[in-house]
Amino acid sequence: MISASDILAAKILVVDDLEANVLLLEQMLRGAGYVCVASTTDPRMVCELHSRNHYDLILLDLQMPGMDGFGVMEKLKEVQADSYLPVIVITAQPDHKVRALQAGAKDFVSKPFDLAEVLTRVRNMLEVRLLHEESLKYGKALEQKVRELEASRETIVRQSDELRQLYEKLVCEQQVTGRLLLNVLPAPIAERLKLRSDLVATGPPEIIADKFPEVSVLFADIVQFTRFSPSMSPERLVAVLNEIFADFDNIADSRGLEKIKTIGDAYMAAAGLPVPAADHAVRAAHMALDMIESLGRFNARSGYNLQLRVGIHSGAVVAGVIGRRKFIYDLWGDTVNIASRMESHGVVGRVQVTEATRQQLGASFVLEERGLIAAKGVGDMHTWLLVGRTTEASG
Repeated sequence: MISASDILAAKILVVDDLEANVLLLEQMLRGAGYVCVASTTDPRMVCELHSRNHYDLILLDLQMPGMDGFGVMEKLKEVQADSYLPVIVITAQPDHKVRALQAGAKDFVSKPFDLAEVLTRVRNMLEVRLLHEESLKYGKALEQKVRELEASRETIVRQSDELRQLYEKLVCEQQVTGRLLLNVLPAPIAERLKLRSDLVATGPPEIIADKFPEVSVLFADIVQFTRFSPSMSPERLVAVLNEIFADFDNIADSRGLEKIKTIGDAYMAAAGLPVPAADHAVRAAHMALDMIESLGRFNARSGYNLQLRVGIHSGAVVAGVIGRRKFIYDLWGDTVNIASRMESHGVVGRVQVTEATRQQLGASFVLEERGLIAAKGVGDMHTWLLVGRTTEASG
């Protein structure tokens, strides 16, 4: 007769290259009363550990560097050829399950882990193993019981599969929501928004707003695009802007800026948020020069003669999320207004920066003094034109 104490005394080995998964499974098993739980993150150690300790059950991850779970099972067959060894494989890939069972696994546990599923499958496998040992000792008296347990296991597997399918559908829907948030919000802000929405499900979400003392804001505008666009079909107009702005998006990603928004034919980005960066002005300067070069390449491809006007200013801003259903991450403050003026009062085909930005660029860039300009709503400002990069700052 198999007792609960016999099952809980079984020796279990957890094999997963991720320490977090190992700790989670150990916590699940020990919390259920299993007292002999060991683990390793090195799949190459499994055979040696099993030879020394003769484990009753191995929870084995399939996807591991160096040696995957299929390789481990092949090695176990060599050292355990004549013994019944239940292996429960751990996988997030549905197509791996049949292959794992063919390779010798007795069952599987899906990722992400479900406590009830893990404990049910572990207990079933240990009970089957103990019954198997008794059947070897006492003959065929317990064979009918094993068949009943196997039938019960198949029922549990079928029910678990149905639950897992529902769970996977929910996960897919959550992933779609996450991707939509990432399309309109910076990744750290999207994560904060999702967490706060969970916490305040019974009321309106908390306001997400931060103050950044040092950032660089960039505005760019395609000069006289409104005069250029009437001659185009709507489809061509959108295609042209999409091609240009898609290149700008790639530049923002490579230079470490956050695209804030587009307004008509204007493009706004910022460096130093939502994650602060000491070199925010340098990043913005690189992006501005890259944008002008990118538009030049677009003109060469298309035969157009579009020109860009860019302005940059460095200082403090407030950033936050506006909206309840349609979100936008936006910036406010004098720094934003001054950066906008640097663009609107700038020179066609050039990048105009303020004295505050110039001081942070140092010797990395070549600048040409433009002098004082009267910026609407701001007053007289000392400005510079960004000519290019020095040898040290190129790339």
